[in-house]
Amino acid sequence: MIVQGTTRVFAILGDPVAHSLSPQMHNAALTALGINGIYVPFHVVPEQLVAAVAGVRALQIAGLSVTVPHKERIIPLLDEIDPAAQRIGAVNTVVNREGRLIGYNTDAPGFLQALRDTLDFSPRRKEVVLIGAGGAARAALVALAQGGAATVVVANRTLSRAIDLIECCCKEFPDCQMIAAGLDALHTGNFLGRADLLVNTSALGLAGESFPSAIISGLKPSALIFDMVYSRATASTPLVSQGESAGHRAADGRSMLIAQGEAAFFLWTGLAPPVGVMKAALNF
Repeated sequence: MIVQGTTRVFAILGDPVAHSLSPQMHNAALTALGINGIYVPFHVVPEQLVAAVAGVRALQIAGLSVTVPHKERIIPLLDEIDPAAQRIGAVNTVVNREGRLIGYNTDAPGFLQALRDTLDFSPRRKEVVLIGAGGAARAALVALAQGGAATVVVANRTLSRAIDLIECCCKEFPDCQMIAAGLDALHTGNFLGRADLLVNTSALGLAGESFPSAIISGLKPSALIFDMVYSRATASTPLVSQGESAGHRAADGRSMLIAQGEAAFFLWTGLAPPVGVMKAALNF
């Protein structure tokens, strides 16, 4: 495309961001619809987030994707938060409406859609273990509770963060039992042995590191695995590969990336991406 003075700019803010496939799929959708726009990645470390958001205002960036570790930290920097994002406590999409920055969360519906599409999974009356307690875990926890999950265990290396997350959500969803646990407690509480689904919402595996094998070996044979991480270099992630080797059905985060990305694209442009365009752009 030829960038002009009227070209609208969309961007993703994250740390890291070089691995992101979002530019690939969003630029494909912009091109398919003939929109004079471009989507670019910005590597923003936490210490520079305030300055980066100020730059979004000054440069009139039309819309943002927000990824780790900024999904919670960006909230006080915005002018308005959509009620669903407010409930979750995390923002992954920002729309610039005439200078007002409005935060949304498309992770929650994107997550449920990805579970349906890739694993044919519905959370209703199921038991789920979430690894991690950041912004992505917040979206997953709310989505699972809204979907009727019986029990969700939030397991995190820092137990206090898991407790804080549970305390933020448990009163709103009294029918869903929410349990905070340290990673070491997953075995002692037999949480893994009862889980119908294991979800990794942490960044573990993003750099290609192996997932703790003890977690996978603790799952019952019928348990499913969903990894929100995805790899730019390979068609799988360490968790997905290890899970499949152990006989579990598993899926990585590309399906969720597409689902939440399609919803974000609509918020920015008012147009739905043509069916299959984002998926084809990722060769998925």
